Amino acid sequence: MLMTADKGNSTVILPTLQYNMKIQKFIDKNNYQTSTVNPTKTFQNQVRRTINHSTALIAQNSKWNLINLNPSAPTIKGLTKLHKPDQPTRPIVNGRNAPAYKISKFFTLNTQHISPLPYSFNVKNATELNHEW
Repeated sequence: MLMTADKGNSTVILPTLQYNMKIQKFIDKNNYQTSTVNPTKTFQNQVRRTINHSTALIAQNSKWNLINLNPSAPTIKGLTKLHKPDQPTRPIVNGRNAPAYKISKFFTLNTQHISPLPYSFNVKNATELNHEW
């Protein structure tokens, strides 16, 4: 299996069995539980119902934009941490196909417009950092 390392611009070659063991070790170590049923369909129905009943927050003509038409459960992949002993895995979870991805993105953007939080400790780039000092 070819993949990029967690830090740096390195490529890692790892046997698939070893990669799968690292992912499983991460899941076991953090006490995640597996399920025999896929709750995606049920969750998708709850999201649809919530969007349809929301008359004050979401405009009627934009409701269909917030529903993921072909949802799936988020997927996980791991990046190997070459800089640490035993080279553990850093999990990356892709939730773009999750049922609530679009609606959560919508509310995140709108919440920032309604009540923007001050970014007193964040800088956008080095130029902004120079202006602060």
